[in-house]
Amino acid sequence: MNCIFCKIVDGSIPSSKIYEDDHVVAFLDISPFEKGHFLVVPKCHVALLTELPAELLTHTISVVQRLSAHLLKCLPCDGFNLLQNNGSCATQTVPHVHFHIIPRFNGKALNWISGAYASGEEMKLFQARLTVNEK
Repeated sequence: MNCIFCKIVDGSIPSSKIYEDDHVVAFLDISPFEKGHFLVVPKCHVALLTELPAELLTHTISVVQRLSAHLLKCLPCDGFNLLQNNGSCATQTVPHVHFHIIPRFNGKALNWISGAYASGEEMKLFQARLTVNEK
């Protein structure tokens, strides 16, 4: 399979993971709209939300909810955008179901142009701040 998210799930491509369980993984977006922007991705390959089994959708959205609350507390930020695209016409660039959680800040205009971290070290700082430690 040539899916970049499947390769992140199986560990053949490195990522800045902030959460993982038996069914989903969450990691920082390498081209964030805002620093701290991350993705929640089911581990099984499913292209569209409409194809995701209901039980997995329920689990995935509960993780999205928990990690969004974690983002508000740990970044911190004033709010967030939740984005989920289906099909290339809807700007889904990776055909694997995923949810974008994008931090938002009061007084900062909405910008849908991807940015970058200043360095790998800066990305690691955001990863450390946002990683969920449930032990």
